[in-house]
Amino acid sequence: MALPEAVFSTHGDPVQTVRRFNRFYTRQIGVLQEHLLQSQFSLTEVRVLYELAHRENATAKDLCRDLGLDRGYVSRMLQSFETQGWIKTAPSPDDRRRQFLSLTAKGHKVFEPLERRSTEEVAAMLDRLSPSQQKKMLVAIRDIESVLAPSQPSVEPCILRRHRPGDMGWVVQRHGELYWREYHYDERFEALVAEIVAEFIQKLDPKRERCWIAERNGENVGSVFLVRKSSSVAKLRLLLVEPSARGLGIGERLVEECVHFAREAGYKKIMLWTQSELAAARHIYEGAGFRVVDKERHDSWSRKNLIAETWEVIL
Repeated sequence: MALPEAVFSTHGDPVQTVRRFNRFYTRQIGVLQEHLLQSQFSLTEVRVLYELAHRENATAKDLCRDLGLDRGYVSRMLQSFETQGWIKTAPSPDDRRRQFLSLTAKGHKVFEPLERRSTEEVAAMLDRLSPSQQKKMLVAIRDIESVLAPSQPSVEPCILRRHRPGDMGWVVQRHGELYWREYHYDERFEALVAEIVAEFIQKLDPKRERCWIAERNGENVGSVFLVRKSSSVAKLRLLLVEPSARGLGIGERLVEECVHFAREAGYKKIMLWTQSELAAARHIYEGAGFRVVDKERHDSWSRKNLIAETWEVIL
């Protein structure tokens, strides 16, 4: 995609240069169309749905502040969404005057095609660029973000989302690479992960099973799976957090999401299988209420004298 040289000119009136770029980019992403992403929704409505899909414990006040929207406008929009059955409210346990907002199952069904089309449109735009052009554009985007929001350690907070095509390959690859680098588990461990994700996709029951991907600044930084073991017992599997994102509470959020979903799905207990040397993961599990119920020595993945642990939490 050839970009007009004038768009990036550093000469002339700076205000007009920025306005010209704004007009150029809004045409690129279709913001000037009456409805966004070939849908019934306006840009603002899609932004609000996006926040509700990816935030925990969002309030109307949060949306107004963070999106720069008028309170009355947001209130009318949320009333419309609630009438359609797309959102639900729940009082804060600390202050019942505060109402937390979240998407219902119907709301997720409405939002997910928008998320998918948005991803497809951006991917199509990037596909028209060479690898070097993509890198140049992404560097420029990050430069703009860092200049306009220099005090923010991360321009985009971590979001948790459901899996989409390509994520399963990433889960297998990163488990293989990281566990070899950090614990020297060989390719047989990677093969085990591949078997787990293949079974998950082939037998997926969306009402009782789920994968969450943690995403930060547009990059995958974590994963976790909840799968059915029996009608009353679920299994937590494949918790992973990238080294670059550790210490930010992402692992805790992923496990909390599993526990919350398991309760909503009607499970009575969650079990998991891990290794005694995975200290960070064990700390997260303990913090979420899991307890060790069994231990077993084994030799696997080119390692000797590993101690496998079975943990569980009663819901």
